Amino acid sequence: MTSLIERLWYAKGRPLFVLTPFSWLYRAVAESRRRKANNINAGKLPVPVVVVGNITAGGTGKSPLTAWLVDEIRTAGWRPVILSRGYGGKSSGYPLLVTEDTLPSLAGDEPVMLAQATGTPVVVDPDRCRGAAFALDNALGDVLISDDGLQHYRLPRDIELAVFDGARGIGNGALIPVGPLREPVNRLDTVDFVIVNGATTSDEEGRVPPEALSGIKHPHMYAMNLQPTRLVNLKTGETRSPESLQGQKIRSIAGIGNPTRFFDTLKGLGAKQIAVPFPDHHRFRPEDL
Repeated sequence: MTSLIERLWYAKGRPLFVLTPFSWLYRAVAESRRRKANNINAGKLPVPVVVVGNITAGGTGKSPLTAWLVDEIRTAGWRPVILSRGYGGKSSGYPLLVTEDTLPSLAGDEPVMLAQATGTPVVVDPDRCRGAAFALDNALGDVLISDDGLQHYRLPRDIELAVFDGARGIGNGALIPVGPLREPVNRLDTVDFVIVNGATTSDEEGRVPPEALSGIKHPHMYAMNLQPTRLVNLKTGETRSPESLQGQKIRSIAGIGNPTRFFDTLKGLGAKQIAVPFPDHHRFRPEDL
């Protein structure tokens, strides 16, 4: 059902236009929540806060960008901490400090993945302000990066990055449920940078021309491209080069927001695949494999 809805969102026209009254309701609720959050905003925090998010539903590449930012910020001499809502996790209490060994069933799959990929502290809490306070009270770091936090308005922020899939953009430009937008496109007027994942056009500094992404105009648009570096056997830890997939027959599975991009990457490596998409954050069972 989810994949069907997404196909309609990113198709020409607005096949779900009959749901327009629900889009009006969605917008009214979202704007009400934003006004309420702004009224109780706690004010500026004593450390820089970077928010990585998007205004579209589904995967755009936020978590890989967050991991890259962690490396860049750490290289510059700072100590970053990641804040996450922990979607899919069911901890008995929050805030939850995530380590490489934390169970995804407690923290959610993405926070554990980020902890393993970066080695940086990850704090999970549906209330990101409380998570931020925990990170500061325990001196975990001196920069906070909120993964998928664009709509969590109670959290003060210094920099906002909105991430888009370069192939899908804003889809039909309508709000949920008629289209994929969590917020109107003019929300981008208040973000600092727009990041285009999979941008096909950019200059030497990575800047994307305004006309490259239909429906989006922003003075600071930059390209982002994901490149596979190695294949990892999760059971043995053995690694292989991505090029080793050339001509290989494989069964590829993915439980992410936009599995098509993952499958296209494998296709580009020359793999002869049977692609099996699963819902985002799917809890895999042995029979799924």
